[in-house]
Amino acid sequence: MKKKLLTYTCLFVGAILQGLSMSLFLFPHSIPSGGAAGLAILMNHWFHSSLGFSLWLANIVFLLFALKYFGFTWTIRTILSVATTSTTVSFATSHLPHPHVHILLDIVAGSLFFGIGVGLLIRSGASSGGMVIPALMIASYKKWSPGKVMMGINLFIFLLTALVVDYKIVGYAVICQFFSTNIIDFIYEMEFHKINLLSANWRKR
Repeated sequence: MKKKLLTYTCLFVGAILQGLSMSLFLFPHSIPSGGAAGLAILMNHWFHSSLGFSLWLANIVFLLFALKYFGFTWTIRTILSVATTSTTVSFATSHLPHPHVHILLDIVAGSLFFGIGVGLLIRSGASSGGMVIPALMIASYKKWSPGKVMMGINLFIFLLTALVVDYKIVGYAVICQFFSTNIIDFIYEMEFHKINLLSANWRKR
């Protein structure tokens, strides 16, 4: 019971941190934190749909793959993660102020929040959805770090977003990915000495 409580606490904290990183620091500059976020920005740009709804839509296809590959428990946790992140994005976009000092400071803050959030999600046996799902599949098969695989997959989405919205986005997005993926890998590989309840073993659970 204690292990399950800690797992779901980490899941919701991670999802909220991810949502705050998107809505407060990255989305106002049209900077995608990842592939699904990039697709959400494109849908918002093309169809003027809300960012929270667009984020949900971008994740549906990947969740179907996740159900077959990772199992029911992992997929349910990821659905909870996506729902919490999308709700956080919708709420924060509408109700929270967005005090921007400088775009580079926003990128650093957004990367920090995003990296910690996704790292906690992976450690709790879930993911942030989107491109994290195929990244974890490849990382599991090739024994590579999830963060680096995620960065490679996301580059294509970044380029497409840059072509449609603004070419400067590629540079900003790569900087964001560099910081956030290193944070993700650090949390993913971290040893929990005192509270050995979380595991990075997420496949078929």
